[in-house]
Amino acid sequence: MPLGSDGSGTDRKQPPVCGTMFAGLSELGVANGEELKETLTNCTEPLKAIEQFQIENGVLLPSLQSALPFLDLHSIPRLEFHQTVLEELREKLLERVTAIAAEGKDGGRYGKLEELLEKCFALVKMPSIQPVVMCVMKHLPKVPEKKLKLVMADKDLYKACAVEVKRQIWQDNQALFGDEVSPLLKQYILEKENVLLSSDLSVLHNFFSQSPKTRRQGEVVQKLTQMIGKNVKLYDMVLQFLRTLFLRTRNVHYCTLRAELLMSLHDLDISEICTVDPCHKFTWCLDACIREKFVDAKRARELQGFLDGVKKGQEQVLGDLSMILCDPFAINTLAVSTIRNLQELISQESLPRVGVV
Repeated sequence: MPLGSDGSGTDRKQPPVCGTMFAGLSELGVANGEELKETLTNCTEPLKAIEQFQIENGVLLPSLQSALPFLDLHSIPRLEFHQTVLEELREKLLERVTAIAAEGKDGGRYGKLEELLEKCFALVKMPSIQPVVMCVMKHLPKVPEKKLKLVMADKDLYKACAVEVKRQIWQDNQALFGDEVSPLLKQYILEKENVLLSSDLSVLHNFFSQSPKTRRQGEVVQKLTQMIGKNVKLYDMVLQFLRTLFLRTRNVHYCTLRAELLMSLHDLDISEICTVDPCHKFTWCLDACIREKFVDAKRARELQGFLDGVKKGQEQVLGDLSMILCDPFAINTLAVSTIRNLQELISQESLPRVGVV
């Protein structure tokens, strides 16, 4: 059986785009194109009907009526005038929404935004009004679940909403979040492997030369950092994805990404996440060693102290620490440090029981 346009066995009729777009106007008591069409179909004097429609639905400003004829004299269509007015009002409204979100106590400002969202959400599919609706949702720490579901169900709305809104959707939809993260993880692995498999020796020799901070400015790490924000639940999901993929593939680049992601959040002072990740201080210390390309005695004791501090029953923490130590950049630093220490001991002719590695 042939598939319809929606992928099913039948071709469902889609509602007219224009009708869907302006459907919310009637909910707000504003006449839309369908109502005008019905009025013109049933009236006996179309010109009078149009004039009455303009009076009832035009800009309610008495002084404007005497000014409009000047626009006619300059051959400026009423459509152009109204679109300009709408654009100006939209910009003012966006500025006001941003100002409300930044002022006053949480309860007061969020109450105003929630009230505004209730009034304007019906027009979320109107291109001219949609930016206002999206801006209001962006500044709400908790968008009503019903509205989140409506956004999630519509691909265009989901694509248009800000990452702050998407985080609220993702935290209760692991599969959807996984669909967003998966291409980024594949891109990251591919980039690392392309460098290692490059025929250009200069590229290969420079693999370990970049500083950790420079590496984590990469596109994938920055995108993941933005997607997570301060959301601990999303961070835990990403870590679980990385653990699963590492166990399945044994690809050590997932370990690099695990460390880079944590340190990227550290760079932004995201304490909500850094304080709850038991590997944070260990990773921070190791990151400093990688940056300096050497593990000195003091930092070696610090790292050992973190490992000794893991208590019985915290096997997952040991697993995460193992991933961080499996990072090729960490292994390279530890190997280089060991060789340097051995060379120093050899030059001093120190015996094992005398020298401390």
